Amino acid sequence: MKKKITIAVVINNRANYSRIKSFLIKAKKHKKFHLQLILAASSLVDKFGELESIIKKDGLSISKKLYTIIEGDKPVTMAKTTAIEISELANVFENSKPDYVFAIADRYETLSVAVAASYMNIPLLHLQGGEITGSIDESVRHAISKFANIHFPSTLKSKKNLIKMGENPKYIFNVGCPSIDLAKSATRRIKSLNEILKNYKFSAQNKINLKNIKDYVIVLQHSVTTEYQDTKKQITESIKAISKLKINSIWLWPNVDSGSDIISKELRKAREKNLLKKTIFIKNVSAEDFLILLNNSKCIIGNSSVGIRESSYLGVPSVNIGNRQLGRERAKNVKQVNHSEHSILSSIKSQIKIKKYKKSLIYGNGNSGSKILNIILKLKIINTQKKLYYA
Repeated sequence: MKKKITIAVVINNRANYSRIKSFLIKAKKHKKFHLQLILAASSLVDKFGELESIIKKDGLSISKKLYTIIEGDKPVTMAKTTAIEISELANVFENSKPDYVFAIADRYETLSVAVAASYMNIPLLHLQGGEITGSIDESVRHAISKFANIHFPSTLKSKKNLIKMGENPKYIFNVGCPSIDLAKSATRRIKSLNEILKNYKFSAQNKINLKNIKDYVIVLQHSVTTEYQDTKKQITESIKAISKLKINSIWLWPNVDSGSDIISKELRKAREKNLLKKTIFIKNVSAEDFLILLNNSKCIIGNSSVGIRESSYLGVPSVNIGNRQLGRERAKNVKQVNHSEHSILSSIKSQIKIKKYKKSLIYGNGNSGSKILNIILKLKIINTQKKLYYA
């Protein structure tokens, strides 16, 4: 009997999981696949969301947990976390000997996945290569692409970018973004704000009756690691803009990047000073519930890729702040603004007047997970030796 294809998938954070979830669910059910799901970095830190419990509720088994994150508010912690995770993953891969390792997107922890797998001659699959953005993610993403043997870019332009980088077109498959699969399913589900948030821990400065909230915006702003010194100023401008809105906002806490502690501190200060009177703060929600919240919102504000990818498919108005997503392909639903209270506030007011934009398929049609699975099933034995490919 032919052995199953063993794929090690390293989940370093909540965004990783939402990006790859649709593929994982399908692979779990397929008789020819064996998943090794490895949790590492901030995926195991409670303050960044109880991801482990969400994964288990989805019916997936966790093979290994690696406590690799060094918490702190300095860029040095990102470098040290990367180094620790390379070492830990090398041990895991040596013992489990997967057929493939899956690297997801572009965060610094994912660079650890690429380095460990490549030096151990394990074929590397990479999701979302070839994209252009700001922050250190831009450099990390392209570095991972140069390690990767098989590429699953999310757009046609990204595929062309990978070819320009000297990657072999034979191993580049434009599959769309698997998170769009979840966005597609979210449009079929109806839940009120109260139904969703009652299942999660949230806080607000003032007592807010969720049942009375009809209109709201979502705010999700991360630090820009290459602009670390400006983090406090940047989040302060956003706080001032949101404080002047007449409708409620749901503000999610930032990820683990250097500068996140600064953002969290400023949000707590604003809450204590009662500046964000109509804001609900929440750590994390499941990918599905978040996308239902997004689909029902008037606008998403901040610098998360969700405001570019999933919002484009859902047609939700988006206000993208600053350089973190600079250069990323976007649909007409996105308004780009700088870090100033006036530009942020005026763009929000303009966007919330629009009910919905036309759905964009720039990041796929909601069938990416199945496409990736079928491509892997057809892959032949891969020579892990990389070469620049220029026709």
